[in-house]
Amino acid sequence: MTLSPYLIAIAAAWIVAQGAKYAISVVKSGSIRNFRQLYLSGNMPSAHSASVIALLTVIGGLNGVESAVFAVAALFAAIVMYDAVMVRRSSGEQGEAIKALLKEQKSNIRVPRTAKGHTPLEVAVGALLGLIVGLAVIALTNVA
Repeated sequence: MTLSPYLIAIAAAWIVAQGAKYAISVVKSGSIRNFRQLYLSGNMPSAHSASVIALLTVIGGLNGVESAVFAVAALFAAIVMYDAVMVRRSSGEQGEAIKALLKEQKSNIRVPRTAKGHTPLEVAVGALLGLIVGLAVIALTNVA
């Protein structure tokens, strides 16, 4: 039984991106205790972008860029990356504003958890990381 290069690309890109977030956090804070960076959304690089672009790259490399599945994956990747920058980022900023208002007003309302989106740079770096991971998966799984 062989593992799917498509699933390998997704998992590898996610793990590498989340690991990079953790490493960046360690360098910035000087502490190895911020394990939440291994699973939280937001920050550099975008694991969502890395995963969808790694998948897109493997599909393009193995099925061809003219295939229907490549077109579907390209649309999927565009929607995910657009959402990360425009929708999730906006809702995260709104959540932070709500938290600030609740704190300022000394409200008894429970402060909500906010999920972070991404800046365009975080999405671009995640996409580049996904391209590299996807190319590596193609190279490593196509060895005869």
